[in-house]
Amino acid sequence: MNPYIIKQPVVTEKSTQLANEQNVYTFIVSLKASKSQIKSAIEKMFDVTVERVNTLVTPSKRTRSRKSRSVKLKTVSKKAMIKLKQGDSIELFDIGG
Repeated sequence: MNPYIIKQPVVTEKSTQLANEQNVYTFIVSLKASKSQIKSAIEKMFDVTVERVNTLVTPSKRTRSRKSRSVKLKTVSKKAMIKLKQGDSIELFDIGG
């Protein structure tokens, strides 16, 4: 198993609400990771049971700066939304609510 599959959790207002209400957690993952690799990595890291993994790839975007008039590209990223078995939770996301 590649230890660099899971890069970081996404902690936003929407992802925290999903975690509290629907038991769905969001992570930024490697672009080359498959759903089965993501599932096994989450189960090993947090000792939980994963029911479903949904992934989405955000395309690169061009951004411009007004002052320098330079054009930069935002990189492509991949998110994984993981639904856990009822009763399981990841303590990183338990902020309250």
